Amino acid sequence: MHQRFYQRCVAGAVIVGFFFVGGRTFAQDATPAPPEAALIEKGKYLATAGDCISCHTRPHGEQFAGGLPLKTPFGTIYTANITPDKETGIGNWTEEQLARAMREGVADDGSHLYPAFPYPSYTKVTDEDVHAIYAYLKSLKPVSYNPPKNEMPFPFSQRGLMAIWNKMFLREGRYAPDASQSPEWNRGAYLVEGLGHCSACHTPRNQLGGERTSLALTGGTYQDAIVDSVHEQEIVKQENMIRPWSAVNLTSSPQGLGAWSVEEIAAYLKTGHNALAGAFGPMAQIVSNSTQYLTDEDTRAMAVYLKSLPPVAPPIDKSVNADQMQKGEIAYTVRCGDCHLPTGLGSPKTPDADPTKVSPPLVGNPVVQADDPATLINLILYGAHEAIMDDKAWPKMPGFEMDFGLGMDDDQVAALANYVRNSWGNKGNMVAPKDVAKQR
Repeated sequence: MHQRFYQRCVAGAVIVGFFFVGGRTFAQDATPAPPEAALIEKGKYLATAGDCISCHTRPHGEQFAGGLPLKTPFGTIYTANITPDKETGIGNWTEEQLARAMREGVADDGSHLYPAFPYPSYTKVTDEDVHAIYAYLKSLKPVSYNPPKNEMPFPFSQRGLMAIWNKMFLREGRYAPDASQSPEWNRGAYLVEGLGHCSACHTPRNQLGGERTSLALTGGTYQDAIVDSVHEQEIVKQENMIRPWSAVNLTSSPQGLGAWSVEEIAAYLKTGHNALAGAFGPMAQIVSNSTQYLTDEDTRAMAVYLKSLPPVAPPIDKSVNADQMQKGEIAYTVRCGDCHLPTGLGSPKTPDADPTKVSPPLVGNPVVQADDPATLINLILYGAHEAIMDDKAWPKMPGFEMDFGLGMDDDQVAALANYVRNSWGNKGNMVAPKDVAKQR
């Protein structure tokens, strides 16, 4: 994509209709435009909802100045400077140019953006919300910074090829409310499908990087950093650890959110935890930088929409053998059974519970059953902790990669993963030792 514009902005409101009278354009809604301060504040909310800051801020860099390396199967893309600096940012961009970039994947100079910038989702954003986002971005402090050039080998370095990609995979158009659904459902659909761009991570992709729409929101795989690990309850910072992660199935499948209520989904988005799970890794960053700041009405609307999705899951074509299950059961009993219990039901937080052994259930857990086991393997190797460690958060889980001489080898980690993925009614493809090796 273009170096001065990349990924993740936000989501918003309702389409404003227009009609022509005597050659002039009038809004159907005659409500006066909000004052500039209110417009900027609205744009800030939308930018926060889209987690723009996480992608457009490099480690130790200034906010929104870009330069964060994003690893893709086609090369490394550095996120854009979206501050209003006129030389290195988007200070010279017009609102129309921003709208075209978000909806068509075309930059101010006419060059094509790469679809890692999720304009296939942003195309659904309304004129009203683009206007607010533009006002907010223009209000930011200008930062003079040129992100590094993208590292894309031939032929992926040829931006002109994206015109062909767009014909194949871009379905341009604003979000159209479904009259058969409630306003709350439509608001949730707009947030999830639009600038929230949940499908960018939670939908599997084909070899050309296009989303497999028949498996929409059933889980995907992406590259991201492991920024810290947990050893003996201590959080240890990591550097330059880019590894695969898997996003979970968001449909009502038993492998996804089938066991979650609307209230539990909303609580997870708002706080990073509920009675069934806690957010860690890249999702923890999304909660801490984005969804925790959404209104209760918006997180509930997203939950209502997600809960309405029919159950869909990729096929399971790599079954686990008895030998793997036996080895995995031994590893689970030694390493995990004390907290997660032999039943896999976990140890809920109760007034008389041992706080060192409280743990979420593994039964029906979407991370455990994800089509790609990458995130589960990361959890076993490096541990997990939530970004928002309030009194309702789950305790930190230590990883087993550097367990003071008791670390697990690739075979043991694979066996453990297979056991929890295929016990207590869970279902998941077999994990091979090579799957673990690439996460080290």
